[in-house]
Amino acid sequence: MQFPVPRRYCVAFSGGVDSHVLLHALVQLRDRLPSSQLHAIHINHGIHPDAGQWARHCSLVCQDLNVSFETHGVDVSRQAGHSLEASAREARYAAFAHTLRDSDMLLLAHHQDDQAETLLLQLIRGSGVKGLAAMPALTRFAQGWLGRPLLRHTRAQLHQYAVEAHLPWIEDPSNMDTAFDRNFLRHTVLPMLHQRWPALDATLARAAQHQADAAELLDEMALLDLPGIADTDTARMNIEALRQLTPRRQRNVLRYWLHRICALPLPDTVHLQRILDEMLPAEDDAMPMVHWPGAEVRRYREHLYAMQPLQTHDSNWQTHWDLQTELALPSNEVLGAHQMTGQGLRKTELTNGVTVRYRLGGERCQLPGREHHHELKKLFQSWSIPPWQRDRIPLVYIGEQLAQVVGFCVCAPFAARPGEMGVQIVTKPQRSAIETTAENKDNSPGCTP
Repeated sequence: MQFPVPRRYCVAFSGGVDSHVLLHALVQLRDRLPSSQLHAIHINHGIHPDAGQWARHCSLVCQDLNVSFETHGVDVSRQAGHSLEASAREARYAAFAHTLRDSDMLLLAHHQDDQAETLLLQLIRGSGVKGLAAMPALTRFAQGWLGRPLLRHTRAQLHQYAVEAHLPWIEDPSNMDTAFDRNFLRHTVLPMLHQRWPALDATLARAAQHQADAAELLDEMALLDLPGIADTDTARMNIEALRQLTPRRQRNVLRYWLHRICALPLPDTVHLQRILDEMLPAEDDAMPMVHWPGAEVRRYREHLYAMQPLQTHDSNWQTHWDLQTELALPSNEVLGAHQMTGQGLRKTELTNGVTVRYRLGGERCQLPGREHHHELKKLFQSWSIPPWQRDRIPLVYIGEQLAQVVGFCVCAPFAARPGEMGVQIVTKPQRSAIETTAENKDNSPGCTP
């Protein structure tokens, strides 16, 4: 497979034999690579007592190889329903995603034996086509790519390379613990299978590639079905249009929409079927919800909305804002103020700043061009705003009067007239500290309902 040309090759360097072979081989080929920039990233999970020593070992190896190096500690908090392996993997990949710069390529040392193990694990777990496709050689990841250049090589070949090159590597004792599913397959099940079928790893790798081809065809089918059902950049899906598809195509387009468009964890078979069985036939005034770890789908009127689980909301929160700097909201958003002629709030009304609150009930606003005030509740209904969003929309007050419903309207008494200087208040996502740090050092697509 032809890999794209990245700005940097970033090797996920654990210090084990596989990642050391990958890093060493790239150093030998450095002058022949499209990009000569090599970088190593070590993730310290903090699980083993020798984790700190392993990080120092990796640093020294990179010094000897003249490769830039960084290490990151992660908090492996075991979540309900997640194994220690899964929690560590999620923490590791999250750290990689925050570390990569634009157009970097993360390189992992997965090999043919890993591919066989992954395929069997997914089969045992009852995974579908995408799971059985196992690990792709190349995929988009964070701001760049993720590549696995060693998938055609066996564990034995990598070990032989390491021995012949006299590479020092770390042996993690947990890799021998058969209480972990992958280790049980590796040390107990696969050796017996290899005795009967010596070429098993290559055969399973070929099977995984067949499943990858099938998965691509399913994605192509989803892309054909998606127009008219959901926009390619929003987390809202039209129920009536979804009903027109066969059940198999409904499930397929839902998986694609949730994972590729909304960047949410995929539901298992039970939760996916609940969306179809409970939400599609519900009455228009019902608001059913199906949720699983990291995601939830809600219904309002004739649409499904996909989102991350809603956080606790304090409806009594309020603060004074001078409009001079961005205002961080309790949600993962900030408010910004921009001067514009003939738009937004009349600037002459803002000499003492404003108060920002959330809806408590009973608010009223006179829309521009209308003679009467309207209840905010009725306006939200007319704008088809889902109920769970209404209490989280910031409201701007001048004195004790509602002046703006941010993102929707400016109340008439405070609206800038044509030719008048106005201040437009808008919301935007709030960057996390780690994202800001990564930018200064120079995300997966998502969507907001």
